[in-house]
Amino acid sequence: MSIDREPVVAGQFYAGRHDQWLATVRGCMRGLPEREAMTRLAMVPHAGHVFSGGVAGQTLAQASLTDTVLLLGPNHTGMGAPLAVWPDGRWHLPGASLEVDAELAAAILAAEPALRSDRAAHLQEHSLEVVLPFLWAKNPKTRIIPIAVGDPRPDRLAGAASKIAETLTALGRDVSVVVSSDMNHFASDAVTRIVDQKALDRILALDPMGFYGTVRGEGISMCGVLPMTMGMHLANIMGAKKAELVAYATSGEVNGDMSRVVGYAGIIIE
Repeated sequence: MSIDREPVVAGQFYAGRHDQWLATVRGCMRGLPEREAMTRLAMVPHAGHVFSGGVAGQTLAQASLTDTVLLLGPNHTGMGAPLAVWPDGRWHLPGASLEVDAELAAAILAAEPALRSDRAAHLQEHSLEVVLPFLWAKNPKTRIIPIAVGDPRPDRLAGAASKIAETLTALGRDVSVVVSSDMNHFASDAVTRIVDQKALDRILALDPMGFYGTVRGEGISMCGVLPMTMGMHLANIMGAKKAELVAYATSGEVNGDMSRVVGYAGIIIE
């Protein structure tokens, strides 16, 4: 029996009514043409739409996503399995929903024992839900495979990426990856931009292990380092050629507090 996921941060991170969140999201995405080359991976932030919606919208408006999207986000709550896949059903938003690609989820789960069918990791986690309004606005028929990535071992992340790639190849499926991550948290605007650039340089070089090492070694408080490491491995195996920083901002640009900000970056890997 499939189980749906109800929204947990509607009315907090984004508007609680369909017409309101859709208007906000469309405003953030307005006027930007979709690229021709297929997007292997898009990384977008997951703060409240008032803070990071501009970066997320600019990025996803330009992303050329497949009909099924592999959603990788951090596990802020610590609940559930370290690599937790929501296996079936629908993810609801106020007035809308996106369907889980249950067939592909089952194939991925069968291929990699480290990935577990687990809803507990997702029930109170906001990082993927905040991205869904943009995906729905772009294509309401998008199907998703939500994975909460909390395993801190880079070799395990690389291994899972390689098993997912094998499964996609065997099934003849191309999927885009969307990673949900904010950048450095709670330093000054000036410091945040400097440390974030160090992490972004490794992403732009398509260097997942260098990226992981830089974030850990420099003490960059980027909440999605684990899903992004896994996503970059997968994108590379599936033929990534180039990465681009599409948008960057900090929370200080919205609330005026430059002493303590969160960084937001939008990346497209083709």
